[in-house]
Amino acid sequence: MVGKPTDDSPNTPSQPSEGIPAPTGAANLIDTDYVIGQDNIKGEFSFSLDIHGKVFIISAATILLFVILTLALQNEVEPLFSSIRNWLTSHLAWLFMSIANVFVLLCIALIFSPLGKVRLGGRDAKPDHSYVGWFSMLFAAGMGIGLMFYGVAEPMSHYAASMGGVTVDASGLRTDWAPLGGAEGDMKASADLAMAATIFHWGLHPWAIYAIVALSLALFSYNKGLPLSIRSIFYPLLGERVWGWPGHIIDILAVFATLFGLATSLGIGAEQAAAGIEYLFGIQSTNLSKVVLIVGITIIALWSVLSGLDKGVKMLSQINMGLALLLLVFVIIVGPTLAIFTGFFKNLVTYVEYLPALSNPFGRTDIEFTQGWTAFYWAWWISWSPFVGMFIARVSRGRTVREFLISVLLVPSVVSVLWMTTFGGTAIDQVTTQSLMGVKDAVLELKLFAMLGELPLKEISSFLGIILVIVFFITSSDSGSLVIDTITAGGKVDAPVPQRVFWAVIEGVIAIALLLGGGLVALQAMAVSTGLPFAIVLMIGCISLVKGLMSEPR
Repeated sequence: MVGKPTDDSPNTPSQPSEGIPAPTGAANLIDTDYVIGQDNIKGEFSFSLDIHGKVFIISAATILLFVILTLALQNEVEPLFSSIRNWLTSHLAWLFMSIANVFVLLCIALIFSPLGKVRLGGRDAKPDHSYVGWFSMLFAAGMGIGLMFYGVAEPMSHYAASMGGVTVDASGLRTDWAPLGGAEGDMKASADLAMAATIFHWGLHPWAIYAIVALSLALFSYNKGLPLSIRSIFYPLLGERVWGWPGHIIDILAVFATLFGLATSLGIGAEQAAAGIEYLFGIQSTNLSKVVLIVGITIIALWSVLSGLDKGVKMLSQINMGLALLLLVFVIIVGPTLAIFTGFFKNLVTYVEYLPALSNPFGRTDIEFTQGWTAFYWAWWISWSPFVGMFIARVSRGRTVREFLISVLLVPSVVSVLWMTTFGGTAIDQVTTQSLMGVKDAVLELKLFAMLGELPLKEISSFLGIILVIVFFITSSDSGSLVIDTITAGGKVDAPVPQRVFWAVIEGVIAIALLLGGGLVALQAMAVSTGLPFAIVLMIGCISLVKGLMSEPR
């Protein structure tokens, strides 16, 4: 049951916790006899061991079996992955889109409601990190690799599809990939629609998903005294049963979603880095080169794992932000500067204008766009949400709910608009005003480098792009292993380092297995497959979040 609020003393005692600080000031601890880590298997061998037996063993065994079968049956699993992805997106696109809309509306409601006054960690809690450090970590972990891969590729894809207009098959179904109704032959309208559709996929919706999961985890851990684990979110609905099999299943689903969502990003990063290396140095991009790249980057990620959160992830995140800012400023200066600055504000307005139509889940005729782009993205973001959400929760203690939601929802969304406007807008400008077709004709993983190739200092900027992809890769791997280890250690945030090493290695192995067993389609298929059940879990979790916030002192 829920206990009484603690008093306002900063030294208010709380339940024993493993690495989770007690609330500072007034908070409403949950009265439970459960002790973090009480069901864990512990031991000292040649390494330390502290794992939640059921969650760790079932998750690890299932993942290892999947990897073995995928590598052993590469030719057989490729069509299977393709069929899974096509069926899920074609039949359930409306469900993914509806759930994402709910998250956005809930975030907005909480920002303007009295519940926004609740402070994570207790009424007197102070933030653990500065705004600069906080933004750097949440943004780098959130979608760094994706922005590098799709920053040019997606706007150009939507632009080309919109220019081509609507096409239908014999049965009357649309076969084109244009968003909404397209804008056949109209370069300006096609550019506007392309940027609005791109920002739609990288703006409010994904960050609302991350924000709700992160807020839920932070609330039930820092204010309620429960383990930093997905199962804790459901205590108001399940009570003490959350420590049994219902909770085990929730955490296992979270592990699967995190691993496959992360593997999708790592695989995409490897595809782009290998393509960039071939473009710049002439080293052919093959499956072998991608495997070598993943292995090498995973080894570097292990160094970050061993260095800890503050030295490893925080340092790399800040390096990421510095390099990303450098590349962004470079493209703004040497690219179509005026068009980028005016396009930023125009794209914001266009995004808001098209948002109702793009987010509508019913009665759509642009089925290739909604199923092939939006449904995949929403499933991908949902499968990433335990990873990004828990990581954001780890670094967000001391913020009010309102401050937290505004920051997590709006700041990264604005940065995404600026990024997409700069890179996607520059690429579209090259095609529409300079008649340079290189970026239009390049394959997805090469579009960034094709765009940079038309600008001055192309060798330097392309090399910087490759480094950024690799460092984002390392940060994601490190952050992901931290999160998965926390879940499989029963909510402990200070579990033995060798366990994080294990999960960092597994992430790389899964990315390799999926690349060899079907490439990008296989990566997308598993992100969608694991995102579906977890989407249902998170929808139910929204009810728990509101109940938990209502019980907190404000």
